[in-house]
Amino acid sequence: MSDQTSPQTSPQTSEATAATDSGLDVVTIGRIGVDVYPHQIGVGLEEVESFGKFLGGSATNVAVAAARLGHRTAVISRTGDDPFGRFVHQSLRAFGVEDRWVTSVPNLPTPVTFCEIFPPDNFPLYFYRNPKAPDLVIEPDEIPVEAVRDARVFWATLTGLSAEPSRSAHLRAWEARGRKALTVLDLDYRPMFWNDPAEATAACAEALAHCTVAVGNKEECAVAVGEEEPERAGRALLERGLDLAIVKQGPKGVLAMTATETVQVPPILVDVVNGLGAGDAFGGALCHGLIEGLPLKEIVTLANGAGAMVAARLECSSAMPTEPELRTFVAGREGA
Repeated sequence: MSDQTSPQTSPQTSEATAATDSGLDVVTIGRIGVDVYPHQIGVGLEEVESFGKFLGGSATNVAVAAARLGHRTAVISRTGDDPFGRFVHQSLRAFGVEDRWVTSVPNLPTPVTFCEIFPPDNFPLYFYRNPKAPDLVIEPDEIPVEAVRDARVFWATLTGLSAEPSRSAHLRAWEARGRKALTVLDLDYRPMFWNDPAEATAACAEALAHCTVAVGNKEECAVAVGEEEPERAGRALLERGLDLAIVKQGPKGVLAMTATETVQVPPILVDVVNGLGAGDAFGGALCHGLIEGLPLKEIVTLANGAGAMVAARLECSSAMPTEPELRTFVAGREGA
C-alpha cells in the first residue's frame, strides 16, 4: 500500500492553521476517514494486489477542494484514537484545512472505505464503519458555534442525520447559524446508513428548513422531495424555501434553479478513472463560486469542470484542482 496524502499542498496552509473562528470561508461537518483505492482497475478486491491510502469522507473532501481553490476551510468531525486518526490530521494540515474541531473518540476505529473501480460508471463502495463511525458521535456541545455562525459557507450532509448524537449536533449547528445565506445541504443519500428511505426523507425535510442551498443527484432528489425529473425536483426543493437548488444529472449535465433563473450546463466528457470524488470536487468548486459571487452559469460550469477533472483521476482529496488548473481545464473544453 502506498501513502499518497498530498502530492500538492495548499497555498493556504499557514493561513488556515492561523485562521480565527470568524475568519473561515467554508466550514463543513460530517464524514471523515481513510479511502483505500486499488491500483488495479477493472478487477474485484479479491484480485487487487496494491492500494493507495488517501484522506476521505465527503464533507472532508469538500473542505479540501475549497482549500485548494484558495479558501480558508475547516471540518467538524471525529476520528478514532488510532494511527489512521493521526493520518487524517496530518493530511488535513497538509491540505491547509483547519483540524481543531476534529476530535478523537476512544474505542471506535477511524473509518476505512474500500472501493472497486470498473470505469466508466461502476465504483462499488465498501464502508468499514463498525460498530459506529466516530463522525456520527459528534456531540452538540462540540459545535464551534461562532465558526459555524460566521463562516461564509456552512456545508452539511444528509448522512450526518442518520444517527445520534450527530443528528442533534447538526441541529445545534443550524440553530447557531440561523438559516444564514449559503447554508448548504448535500443530499448525499447512502442507503447503507439508513434503516428505511422514509427515515431519510423525514430527516431531509427537517434539514431543508434550516438551509438555503441544496445539491444532489436525481436519485438523492427522489429521496429528498419525491421527484427525480430534474426540473420538478428543482422546483420542489425551491418550494421548501431554498434560494438555490442544484440537480446533478450525470451524463446529462447539471441543472441549477433559483426563483428567477434556470441554468442547464452540459456534461464535460472525460475518460473516467474513478467517479467517486467527482461530487466532492463539484461541492468545493460550488462553495468557491458562491463565495466569489460569480454568475450562476459560471458557478455551475466551474463546479462541473472540477467534478470532471477529479473523475479522470484515481484519487479524490489529493486530486482536487487549484483555480488556475480548473479555469484552464474549463476553457479548454468550452465548445468541445
